[in-house]
Amino acid sequence: MQDLFPTYSRMKCIGPALGQEPVDTLFTNACLYDPFTCSWTETDIAVSNGWVVGTGKGYGGGTIHDLGGKRVIPGLIDAHVHIESSLLVPAEYARVVASHGTTTVIADPHEIANVCGARGIEYMLNEREGLPVDILFMLSSCVPATPLDTGGASLPARDLQVFTGRDGVIGLGEMMNVPGVLEKDPGVWEKLALFSLRDGHAPLLSGRALNAYICAGLQSDHECTGTEEARARLERGMYIFIREGTTERNLHALLPLASPSTAPRLAFATDDRHADILCRDGHIDDCIRKSLEYGLDLETALRMATLSPAERFRLDDRGAIAPGRRADFCILDDGKVFSIKKTYSRGNLVSIYPKKDPLPLPSPMEATVPRVQDLAIRGHGTGRVIGIVPGQILTEALCLDVEGEKIPDTDRDILKVVVCSRYRKGMTAVGLVHGFGMHAGAIAGSVAHDAHNLVAVGADDVSIREALLPIIRSGGGLAASDGKTTTLLPLECAGLMSLLPAEDVASRLGALHERAEMLGAVPGSFMYLSFLCLTVIPHLRITERGLFDVGKFQDVPLFL
Repeated sequence: MQDLFPTYSRMKCIGPALGQEPVDTLFTNACLYDPFTCSWTETDIAVSNGWVVGTGKGYGGGTIHDLGGKRVIPGLIDAHVHIESSLLVPAEYARVVASHGTTTVIADPHEIANVCGARGIEYMLNEREGLPVDILFMLSSCVPATPLDTGGASLPARDLQVFTGRDGVIGLGEMMNVPGVLEKDPGVWEKLALFSLRDGHAPLLSGRALNAYICAGLQSDHECTGTEEARARLERGMYIFIREGTTERNLHALLPLASPSTAPRLAFATDDRHADILCRDGHIDDCIRKSLEYGLDLETALRMATLSPAERFRLDDRGAIAPGRRADFCILDDGKVFSIKKTYSRGNLVSIYPKKDPLPLPSPMEATVPRVQDLAIRGHGTGRVIGIVPGQILTEALCLDVEGEKIPDTDRDILKVVVCSRYRKGMTAVGLVHGFGMHAGAIAGSVAHDAHNLVAVGADDVSIREALLPIIRSGGGLAASDGKTTTLLPLECAGLMSLLPAEDVASRLGALHERAEMLGAVPGSFMYLSFLCLTVIPHLRITERGLFDVGKFQDVPLFL
């Protein structure tokens, strides 16, 4: 991997570091958190050319900021995120998370790559330029997510190889094709050979299969939902990213693993967090606040939010406020509640970065509104029903007595789930889902991991059709309908992201959630909706082909 702190920059730091030249900016009287020792020190911070050139007293500079004893911490780092899942374009995403103290995110452009292929990755690389947050990419390893999935693109190793060595590309993203790894699929192993830095993705994998997966060179996992699962990975040398997204909330369950001895192998990740949660609750700062509420000490939490992810991704130029590292840091508010007062990126206050106007990215939209007969469920007997699990990305594979003509069965909370191919006209599948709680209407979206076909859940066929219609017409979006009126959030960029400012996206998303909850839907219903098609997470999913059993790794019929 390229030197992130090149030789020329290092040479320019020598004079200021020695005190032979004035520094650009001096931050005096800081109470500085040191993640190497997990301690606090009263000191000054000297910055030149965007780099920390030294700490300690005696430096002189052109601009001096007296911090008056305020606490200063390194910029926060998100170890794993899909920016597209926020519904925000990179510039808006960066603006929001920077205000919450984040200065680096490790992103996988998996969602836009599944829709637009290499063109989507190129878009994300171009959009990262000039932002207050350094967005570093792990190349999407599974496009499509499984060999059975049909999305907008297929990216073999030769198509990914053209991005190796590009500024901002540091490794291979989450390897979700566990069977391909273990069965030594040549295409999978060609991708593994592209980088020495590789993220894993192996929910519930254990025993010898886990050993073999790690032997293949996969180094991290963010899919753990329990301490036993996570500890098995820690004991085998993996890094664990503790995820706290919109609906995938694993922080409370996994935090008992955190201690001063394990903190170097633990980091925080948001993975999939909608704009409304980002604007309201925050980002990695939210993970820190919750960790403190759950009993973790501040110093260990800060270690996991700064130096730990930096070391995992071999980013020796950040993660601490020390000589030779980026001048990325945060000043904390006074008071008992952990809160970011100011964020500095490369020594500059984040608020001075100019606003960047996003560019649209058209994407395929061949979907057609399903006919009434396409939505009919014929037959009766023991049916396979997808059960959503509150606060988890996992689903249950339920077996319930079903009479097709009596669906939806709102008394038992059994609703229809419909998937329409985004890429092929007239291709529609219908299944059953439990856990949404809707007594009327429907919700729908063009965000449906990972192929991002159109997906809808509803209590009647008319509402399902009405929710899908404006999404198709606008080229993508999220919608809620009662069959008569429909609320829509357009997603003009690849049918995944909005071009609106973050605050507007959050407001309109909030209105959608409010509308959905009026129809009886559970909180966070649009994120649960988006994961119903995710064929790499146990147990039961649905695609445009029909139901998919993740354990058997094959399509299965609706009725047993």
